[in-house]
Amino acid sequence: MIDKTPPLESDFTYHIYNRANGNEKLFFVEENYQFFLDKFKLYVSPVADVFCYCLMPNHFHLLVRIKSEVVINQLYQSKGTLVKSESGETLPKFKTLVKLDVEKFVSKQFSKFFSSYAQSINNQQVRKGNLFIHIFKRKRIESSNYLMNSVQYIHHNPLLAGLCSSLESYKYSSYQSLITKGNTLLLRDETISWFGDLENFISVHKNKTNMEGVEFDY
Repeated sequence: MIDKTPPLESDFTYHIYNRANGNEKLFFVEENYQFFLDKFKLYVSPVADVFCYCLMPNHFHLLVRIKSEVVINQLYQSKGTLVKSESGETLPKFKTLVKLDVEKFVSKQFSKFFSSYAQSINNQQVRKGNLFIHIFKRKRIESSNYLMNSVQYIHHNPLLAGLCSSLESYKYSSYQSLITKGNTLLLRDETISWFGDLENFISVHKNKTNMEGVEFDY
């Protein structure tokens, strides 16, 4: 089930987050963290760009922007099935050109993402029931100040929880990928530009610059 408030609309940025059911974990072994990201890449990255993330043992944070209606419609139309022509040639059968409910389609992609991950973890851990505590939460980012504060908040989660001694040393957040030059799906340049440049991005994070106004459950 997907929470319909606020809707996941094209060209808007959202902080998306959720936690494990009860006192359980979301990530039981190290491989689970990469598996979660692989599932995100499969189901969500086609419909949303990602700026940053943090995966904690019992919860996660994602900062994403839903792609444009044009891009999402193109994706939808490309998801055809293969059919045989009269000559026996295999051809793609495209979906009928109809007006797509973008929010519904995007929400379905997120639902597939979380459901696929949960089913795999349930099989791995021989458990039953809901892995996540409830339908995933999201908050629409309405200002540049809140956007910057959200990035800092997300990256500081493991430090505040005592899981690491520095932002760079935590393996399951986007911080290290953002400050280096390796290949990444993150919109690195745009994320850094919100802080002016890389030097200021690092400085702001190191100095724990004001994160007031960022209100989340965890």
